[in-house]
Amino acid sequence: MLPDFSYVRPTTLRDAVESLAAAGAHAHAGGTDLLGCLHDGALGAKTVVSLSALDDLRGIRERGEGGIAIGALTTITDVATNELVRTHYPGLAKAASEVASPQLRNQGTIGGNLCQRPRCWYFRGDFHCAKKRGDKCFAVEGENRYHAIFGGDPCYIVHPSDTAPMLLALGASLRIVGPVGGRTTRLDDFFILPDTDLEHENVLATGEIVAEVLLPPPAAGLMSSYRKIRERGSWDFALVSVALVLQMSGTRVLAGRVVFGGVAPMPWRSRAAEAEIVGKELGPNVVRAAASAAVRDAEPLEQNGYKVPLLKAAVEESLLAIVS
Repeated sequence: MLPDFSYVRPTTLRDAVESLAAAGAHAHAGGTDLLGCLHDGALGAKTVVSLSALDDLRGIRERGEGGIAIGALTTITDVATNELVRTHYPGLAKAASEVASPQLRNQGTIGGNLCQRPRCWYFRGDFHCAKKRGDKCFAVEGENRYHAIFGGDPCYIVHPSDTAPMLLALGASLRIVGPVGGRTTRLDDFFILPDTDLEHENVLATGEIVAEVLLPPPAAGLMSSYRKIRERGSWDFALVSVALVLQMSGTRVLAGRVVFGGVAPMPWRSRAAEAEIVGKELGPNVVRAAASAAVRDAEPLEQNGYKVPLLKAAVEESLLAIVS
């Protein structure tokens, strides 16, 4: 059952930020996550601030300095089908096409996909867990087959976004606006682990919203891919996912990023896997070494140990596909 709340629909970004600065206010973009959180009691709201009238936050444009800017209210479908994205950032188009179902991709936004709350059934259920200022993470001794194998302690949520790992691998930045003005932050610095802040998943302060996603121009020889493994073939969250962005010269890796989804409270960059491939030819031995390095520091819980070999295989498969 939804709680009682007031609803406002500002027509300017300034008014939206002002409304969101009030206690208990939450932004409503596509609403595919917010309404679920309100219904599940994962959060309360005194005011829901609709962003639907802010047309300046929609669309995909080329930037003067190269690269593209994606308005935060741009739908996931538009990201997946946009010709600029498909041509220059095919991994992002693929990741966006893997989000949820067609209906949700038509409604959900890129900003919302980055900022969605965790899907942990303890957080969304009637449990006073650590993330809701309780004294324990129920996943540690409970049903934990979908939970984190990296960076979990003291809360083993996983970040559910498909686009976030790919955007982080692409070196994206975010333009953020709030009550004291605007700022730009790298996506690398946007997400927060539970051991830093249990209540929040990102650095957005009260009243702040993501306005744009900024992508750098693709380097020569840049290749990107996204591999998602899920329990069901459609409409499901990742058990594990692998986002690759590699700058190639033939089969040699000049530079690259390897980022995982579905395995940690934030998109999880594997510098260990990167160290095994950068500067090397992508052959079977190098790929196997990178896949082993990717899971070296995994700390699975009782029921999610299957994610370790699953992730290892997904990394190996994804790297081999780059040069096949």
